[in-house]
Parts: sequence; structure tokens; C-alpha cells
Amino acid sequence: MIGAVIGDIAGSVYEFSNKKPLLKNIISSECFFTDDSILSIAVADALIYMKKNGFKNSASIYRLYLLEYARKYKDAGYGKRFHAWFNSKNPQAYNSYGNGSAMRTGAVGYAFDTLEKTLSEAAEAASVTHNHPDGIAGAEAVAGSIFLARNGSSKETIKEFIEKEIGYSIKFNLKELHKNYKFEIACKNTVPQAVFAFLISDSFEDAIKKAVYIGGDTDTLACITGAIAEAFYKRIPKELIRQAEDKIGKTLFATVKEFQQLFDWEI
Repeated sequence: MIGAVIGDIAGSVYEFSNKKPLLKNIISSECFFTDDSILSIAVADALIYMKKNGFKNSASIYRLYLLEYARKYKDAGYGKRFHAWFNSKNPQAYNSYGNGSAMRTGAVGYAFDTLEKTLSEAAEAASVTHNHPDGIAGAEAVAGSIFLARNGSSKETIKEFIEKEIGYSIKFNLKELHKNYKFEIACKNTVPQAVFAFLISDSFEDAIKKAVYIGGDTDTLACITGAIAEAFYKRIPKELIRQAEDKIGKTLFATVKEFQQLFDWEI
């Protein structure tokens, strides 16, 4: 869970620039949290509520918490359509295939006991806004990868899930992506790249560095990569966690900690 936040913060300062550095420091003084962290924590908070009160009408609970967090943290850098959604008097799903569904769904991967349930809940969490099939597939890809990773699956098994179950190709070359990859928001053009950054990494930190090195929508790529890498490597340096806490503040960090404790996931 905190891996997604660290990735978001690490990629924040490069999102709309042409810079694609190979980071020396994961989190610098210029970094900040964005909508990726806010909405990831919103979904986590919704899952906390449902864990305590029962998993009923989950789509309506995800919707409630997404609205609450977005309206509280109004200036976190939301996309135009999502911004219009949470400011509407009657918010309705808007058939988006953007990566906002994928970046916020990481917590779902930690919350359930089967892959089938994980995927169905990822679809519920996505569809309150991103009810396009591609938007749902992106969310399923992220949550499913996390579920497999935290349960001990190999990288090859995760890759096979992404390619066969989701339908994404992961046939990339890091140097070519670094040179040619441009800013994209569609799930199908961002989630595979984020998964690739994880697959070719050798540690949590290395995964984040590779996601930022790829470029494009760097906060979202690194958010997704970080979420999966945390589940797989099961180790994040304490200093990075402390830096993330300093960036997001005690209130948001307390929700992350509560989620990790409630769902038995401590790093």
C-alpha cells in the first residue's frame, strides 16, 4: 500500500516534463503527492470500512469514499473528467479508459483471499467512474498482479497473468521506452509499461527508478509499479517510508497504517 504512495511521490516532479532521469534519490525535496496517492488511500479507506462492516454494495462504498477524498483534497491534480465527476451534484460513471482506475486500485490486491474475488472487486472499484472495458481491465491487471505477488507467485506467473488473462503485451525494451515513450493516459498504454518496470527490477527501489526512467505519466507509472513491487519484494527501506509519511502527513499515513494492520500486511 505504501509502495504506491512512494511511487506516486517519486514520479510527481517528472509527470509533465521531458526529463526521464535514472533517479539517485527516490524521493527528493521537490517531490509531492498527487491524486494517485489520494485516491489510492480513498480505496484503502473504503476497504477498511467494509472489512469492519461487511462487504455489501461495494461499488457504492468505493464511490462514497472517492467523492469524500477528492472533495477534501481538491487540488491534488485530478484529470478534467474526474474533477467534473466529483464536483457534480449527481456523479455518474463516464466510460473512461484512462489509467485513473488502475492507479487507485492497489489496495484491492491486498484485501481478498482469491484471485477471482480480487478481480471482481477491482472492477467494482473502477466502474464507479471508469466503466469502459479498458478502464476495468487496467484495474484488474494491477489488483491481480498484487494478489499474485503477495501470495508468492513468480514474476513469470505474473507476466503470464497480464498477457493471457488481461491481454496486454509486455514485450518492451527499456532503452527504447526511455527514448521513445511519450505521455499516455490510456490504461492499455500505461499499465503494461508499469508492470514491465517491475518485472525487470531487482528490488523495490530499482522498480521505482525504472518506472521513472521510462517516463510519460511518471507519477502513475511509478505508483502502479511501486504497488506491485511492494507486494513482491516485501521490503521497503524504512527511510523511504518515513519520507513518504512526511510528504502525505500524519492523517493520510495513519489510514495507510490502519489498512496494513487490518489486512495483515506490514512492511
